[in-house]
Amino acid sequence: MSQQVVAVRKNNEGDIVELKLSSGQIVDYKQAQMMAQNGEIEHVNVFRGRDGDMHLRSDADGDPTNNLDNLPTF
Repeated sequence: MSQQVVAVRKNNEGDIVELKLSSGQIVDYKQAQMMAQNGEIEHVNVFRGRDGDMHLRSDADGDPTNNLDNLPTF
């Protein structure tokens, strides 16, 4: 059963470090990446950035309000 990201927790530098899912489960960034790759989290994908690292991002849909950086914090 796929879940959705409903909120994020950021560190002092503004980087997302944890995500809260629609089930209430809280997962760290790496776990969320694995879950997204396995199709367990909807509307997000994993990509390789210019820095060579893997990153998590919302699917492009033209709506900036549902981008991970714009979600509520917890």
